[in-house]
Amino acid sequence: MEYNHLLYLTSFKEKGYGPRAWKGMDWEVMNRLHEKGHIGNPKSKAKSVHLTEEGARLSEALFKKHFGLSS
Repeated sequence: MEYNHLLYLTSFKEKGYGPRAWKGMDWEVMNRLHEKGHIGNPKSKAKSVHLTEEGARLSEALFKKHFGLSS
């Protein structure tokens, strides 16, 4: 199981940068999410990573599915 829904928990929006998430997950997971196009390249000095449009949408949907929240 990928941890896309956890990205939603740690995500934030920064003006001019779009949605980002803190890099607190296992590096193998982060690399797989990057390979799938859900996040930007986690191999940088930044402490957060960019969520792609698809990644942001998917992380929100999975968070709501797994935790039973609705808009």
